[in-house]
Amino acid sequence: MVASDLREVSHDVRDLVAGRWAVAIGFEGDAVLARFGCWREQDYPRHAWPPVRSHWRTSMDQSAYEDAVRRVQHEIRRGWVYQVNVCRVLSAACEAPTLLGLYDRLTVMGAQFGGCLDLPDHGVHIASASPERFLSQDGVTLCSSPIKGTAGTSDGFLDKDRAENVMIVDLVRNDLSRVARTGSVSVRQLLGVEPYPGLFHLVSTVQADVDSGWPEILGAMFPPGSVSGAPKHSALDVIGKVEPCARQWYCGAFGWIDIDNRRAELAVAIRTFWLSDGTLKFGTGAGITWGSDPAGEWEETELKARRLIALASSS
Repeated sequence: MVASDLREVSHDVRDLVAGRWAVAIGFEGDAVLARFGCWREQDYPRHAWPPVRSHWRTSMDQSAYEDAVRRVQHEIRRGWVYQVNVCRVLSAACEAPTLLGLYDRLTVMGAQFGGCLDLPDHGVHIASASPERFLSQDGVTLCSSPIKGTAGTSDGFLDKDRAENVMIVDLVRNDLSRVARTGSVSVRQLLGVEPYPGLFHLVSTVQADVDSGWPEILGAMFPPGSVSGAPKHSALDVIGKVEPCARQWYCGAFGWIDIDNRRAELAVAIRTFWLSDGTLKFGTGAGITWGSDPAGEWEETELKARRLIALASSS
């Protein structure tokens, strides 16, 4: 699907009352909403990509990341949180003016919720290979499919992975209930094992019937529970203490909303690159529970980043 004929750009989710919009909302709440006049199913045009040759830097090295995991476990021990997603941001100098060529490479990932938003006049360049549904709408039905639990093999999940997934399912059920018709919230799938390039995930799906508009839906659901933690308010407090930089577009919402036809596909913006002032950035993270092993959680962030960083850096 290719959108063209840009009609309007907004930074306020309260403008999501009519039309079809490309949507990017950063984890901290900054929004870019682009209303296009033409949406067509067509082949994606090919673009060149100059591979990243410079060294990738990280906002937290292994020692700092493992220390952040232990700080989260301290907060769990004192009863402030049950689970917190801890993320780091990778960055490298980049010569490309847009991410259209990189998105062409990312399509080999087969990501169900992948996409690219290129608004050069607004300094917005985002390319995503996200496999995770944040919110999908079909009529009155709203679905969310949190991914929690990552393993290199289909039988490699730990008890910690399953417990983490169930915690976030409960959080999503609670968030949806704030805008759902009474009695309509249900769990359609619990702890499904799904294959992705290079790894496996545990995926659950929660759905509800909703009459509210998108400003109210986003107010109830954002930021996504799978990349914040439980309880969400407490988890966000801990994230603010242990992460040294803003996540920006990483872990926000990315996709499209067709208000007039009551259809939407919004991803959780994981497996996502963004370009700003000659710097290419990419986020990776892991969910931390009482049972987490700090070195193992670091390795999970490496596993999630490895193939995508290679795609951006190879000829």
